Amino acid sequence: MSLKKSPILAIVGPTASGKTQLACAVAAEMEGEIISGDSRQIYRFMDIGTGKDLSEYVVNGKQIPYHLIDIKDPGYRYNIAEFQEDFLRVFSEIESRNHLPILCGGSGLYLETALRGNSFLGIESDPSFYEKMKDIPLEEIEKEISELPHEIKSKLTVQTWHRKIRAIEIGRFLKANPDWKPTENPGFTEVIIGMDISREQRRDKITKRLSERLNNGLYEEVEALLKRNVSFEDLEYYGLEYKWLGLFLKNEISKKELFEGLNIAIHQFAKRQMTWFRKMENDGYKINWLDVNLPLAERVKKVKEIYISQTA
Repeated sequence: MSLKKSPILAIVGPTASGKTQLACAVAAEMEGEIISGDSRQIYRFMDIGTGKDLSEYVVNGKQIPYHLIDIKDPGYRYNIAEFQEDFLRVFSEIESRNHLPILCGGSGLYLETALRGNSFLGIESDPSFYEKMKDIPLEEIEKEISELPHEIKSKLTVQTWHRKIRAIEIGRFLKANPDWKPTENPGFTEVIIGMDISREQRRDKITKRLSERLNNGLYEEVEALLKRNVSFEDLEYYGLEYKWLGLFLKNEISKKELFEGLNIAIHQFAKRQMTWFRKMENDGYKINWLDVNLPLAERVKKVKEIYISQTA
């Protein structure tokens, strides 16, 4: 797909840092449309656990257009190659309307794939390989991952079983095909705004938000997914909240263990997100960090100023 090299605005940050609110406020001011860079919000009927907060997409009575949210049914295994294809299509559509594309999310892999492409997307995945790997003990899988080249481990996330197997699949392919060349970089010019939130404030917001979600429909949301024939294995694939609720609904952990364990896991996830953003900076991305405690109107003003100054 042929794209102009128009600047794209990206608003990034860890979970519970207020990315969506800021992105929508900026979109309202700058004739923007939101492209979700979240790896889970693409699924329908998974609103609470993925934190869609769709009410935030209405600003002063104006509906902010958003994309790559609610585009697949639960049970589907969406992958990074599909995301890049969908992102490029949506970006082109937004440009055709002379609107500003605003990429918003906290998934570092998805964000980098949108902005720079993904050098591993040209490596096809073999479903039969995953079936074979189901019989391999986890310790053997972890050992093979630990022996992968830094080039692979630094560009992939390996939090779930499927992502671990994909990393191994890529490692074996590259070892067998040392002359393989990656796909072309899409070559965007981007302006990146990072949500600057202290560790303590981030932890407080995560814990408070988790409590609110558990008390306001998260249990029921996961039970409804199971009734839609989503398996417990699928729940694990869809991330922390669904994985831990699955353990609870299988009576493997208590409600107290659910809250405490999930709370710790989300804190650890947020820390990994920040590590990824720091890695992006080390790799040459310029992230303009913005204090989340500033009034919203002032944050919007600063985003506009930064965007104009870096695209003039």
